Amino acid sequence: MESNGNTKISLIVPVYQAEEYLARCFDSILNQTYKDFEVIVIDDGSEDRSPEICDAYARRDSRFHVFHQKNGGVSVARKAGFEKSSGDILYWIDADDYILSLIHISEPTRP
Repeated sequence: MESNGNTKISLIVPVYQAEEYLARCFDSILNQTYKDFEVIVIDDGSEDRSPEICDAYARRDSRFHVFHQKNGGVSVARKAGFEKSSGDILYWIDADDYILSLIHISEPTRP
């Protein structure tokens, strides 16, 4: 991802029972060359180690914002992430996914 210096990206990651995937997902976000982003992590009532892993990344990097909620399903978690986001452009990333590089951003668009 290339930085154009003025577009903020919100990456929304709904998390449920994803402890085995989170490090790969979060590390792939941290490895981006574009740095003007926030990561909105919605822990949707996970009962594994996911909440602790999410909180550890938030302590490690101030761009990670973790919110814990009662399990409501992925749609509820995505909506909560959207409501808490402040970026010009939004991406939803599933907790079991990872990203290689996001595209170059030229025009901010927010619904």
